[in-house]
Amino acid sequence: MKDRFVIPLFLVISLFTLFSCKPQIEDNGVLEFSIPELTFDTVFTTVGSITKSFTVHNPTNSEIMTSIYLAGAPYSYFSINVDGLSGTSFSDVIIPPKDSIFVHVTVNINPGNQNTPFLVKDSIVFQTKNADQDFDLLAYGQDANFIVANSGSGSLRFKVVAGPHETVHWTNEKPYVVYGWAAVDSLGTLIIDPGTRVYFHDGSGIWVYSYGNIQVNGTTEEPVLFRGDRLESWFDSDYAQWSRIWINEGYGENRISNAIITNAFVGLQVEPLTTYTANKTIVENTIIKNCDNSGVIARFANLEMNNCLITNCGGACLQLEIGTYLMKHLTLANYFIQDERKLPALYVSDTSVLYGSGYQTDARFFNTIIYGTLDDEVAEDIHPSLYSSQLLFQNCLIKNRISLSSFSNCLLNQNPLFKNTESLDFQLEVESPAIDRGISGIGINEDLLGNSRDNSPDIGAYEFVR
Repeated sequence: MKDRFVIPLFLVISLFTLFSCKPQIEDNGVLEFSIPELTFDTVFTTVGSITKSFTVHNPTNSEIMTSIYLAGAPYSYFSINVDGLSGTSFSDVIIPPKDSIFVHVTVNINPGNQNTPFLVKDSIVFQTKNADQDFDLLAYGQDANFIVANSGSGSLRFKVVAGPHETVHWTNEKPYVVYGWAAVDSLGTLIIDPGTRVYFHDGSGIWVYSYGNIQVNGTTEEPVLFRGDRLESWFDSDYAQWSRIWINEGYGENRISNAIITNAFVGLQVEPLTTYTANKTIVENTIIKNCDNSGVIARFANLEMNNCLITNCGGACLQLEIGTYLMKHLTLANYFIQDERKLPALYVSDTSVLYGSGYQTDARFFNTIIYGTLDDEVAEDIHPSLYSSQLLFQNCLIKNRISLSSFSNCLLNQNPLFKNTESLDFQLEVESPAIDRGISGIGINEDLLGNSRDNSPDIGAYEFVR
C-alpha cells in the first residue's frame, strides 16, 4: 500500500475542471439560416447592388466547425463577407453553441446583351464533417443604356444626349441609367417613348437646356418611369435618390404625358436661365411623389397641368413663383411624415427668391383638391394692386382655416375621403364630398386612369367610378 501512487484531490478537481470546461466540437451539426434564400431585385449590369445579410445559427449545445465557400468561385457574380472578412472561401469557421455568425452578400452582374431581365444564381456551401448545406443566392440582372457625364464640372457634370438640330428617341427596349445630367442642348429634342424606364444615379437628372425641347409620350397602359437607380424594394419610398427634371426657356412647347416621377430631390423644375420666353410646358396624367423638396417648382414660367397627382413631398407639392399657371383636376395631397414640413401643399407667389418682385402672376385652379396634414394647405403671396396679379380657385376642395377672396364655389375643410393615404391611393371613396362637385366644360374629359368624366365631374385627378 505504501507504493501506490496517489493523485492529490486538488489535482483531480483541477484536471476535471480543465477538461469539462472545453466545449466539444460538433462536426456533424445542422446549421440554421435566418432566411431560406437570398434574392436581389433587378440589378443593372456593371452597377452592383446593395449589401444584403443573413445569419447562420448553431442550435446545438456544442461548437460547430464549418468551411464556407462560394460554389461558383472564382467566376461567381456574387461576393461574400463572413463576420467581417471578405473572400470566396473560409476554412474552420467555428460557431459557438447557441450562437450565430453574419454573412453579407453583394452582386455585380456583367452585361448580357439582353433587353429583358435575366437570372443569375449561385450558392454558399457550408461544409461540416458529415454534412454539406447549400444556401441559394439569386439575382435578376438587366442590361441598360448607360448615359455617363463627360463634360462640365462639380454638380453639373453632363452628357449631351440631343445636340443642336438633333432629334433623339429613347425607346422602351432597354432602360436608361443616367450618371450626371442627361442634357438636351439648344435646338435639340428628346422624345421618350411609351413604357420607357429612366433610372438616375445620385445627383443625376435630365436638363433641358435653353431652347431645347422634351416630349415624354407615355400612355395610360405604358407610362414613362423616372426614378433612382436602386431598385431594391427598400428604396421604393426613399427620398432624394436623384436630382430632378430641369426645363429652361425655349421656343417650343414641352410636354410630359403619362409619367411617374418618384424619389427625386425635386420632381420637376421649370425656370429660365437667362430670358423669359413664355413657351409653355404641359404636364398631364402624371404622378409626382416621394420628393425630398417640392414636387414641382416653377419660376417665371408658363406651366399647365391636367389630371396630375402630386404627393408625399418634404416641401410643397406645387411651388409657383411668378408666371402663368393653369391647373385643372389636380390632387395635391401631402402626408409627408419623414420630417417637419414647412411649406403647405400649394405655395403661389408673385415674388421670387431668384427674380425678386415687380412681376405678374396669373394662377388659376379648377376642380383641384388641396389637402394634407397642415391646418392651412394654401399659402398666397400675391399683390394684385402692385403687380396686377390674379389668383382664382374655382370649384376646388381646400384645407384652409380661412376662406380667401380667391376661392370661388370651393369646399372648405371637408375631408375628401381618399381610399388609402398610407399606400398613396388618392382615389375617392363613395361618400367623398368631391364627387360631382366640379365645374364642367373645361376640356378634361378623362381622369388620370383614363376613366371618362361625366357632365358633373368630380374634383381632383380621379373620377369616382360607380
